[in-house]
Amino acid sequence: MNMSGFGSSDPIWQAALARLAEVTVAATTQVPLAKLRARHRGQRSTALARQTAMYLAHVAFGLTLTRVGICFGRDRTTVRHACALIEDRRDDPALELGLSALEAGLVALTRSLSPANPAEMRS
Repeated sequence: MNMSGFGSSDPIWQAALARLAEVTVAATTQVPLAKLRARHRGQRSTALARQTAMYLAHVAFGLTLTRVGICFGRDRTTVRHACALIEDRRDDPALELGLSALEAGLVALTRSLSPANPAEMRS
């Protein structure tokens, strides 16, 4: 469900999208947000939740690996690794269903919140 070109290229908007993915994953996995934002890797469950949030920011919102890395305080190669790990796990039907639901929910929510098109505002 790649939303390439989705929304705005504004770095603040892109950071907000990344935070939305992060908060959503924190809520669904019950991993505290503070642990997801920690500089160190943390426990396996924390690392997996962070990797999932990075994956959703990239796949659902079409943010570049570099932009996701900036938003999460990680290197783009770390984001690439996270995305590959999560993509490989999508073979599990339960995980696939959950990720698809999260992607669809995030995209639907942000469509209603996306920055107004300046051309539409002048009409």
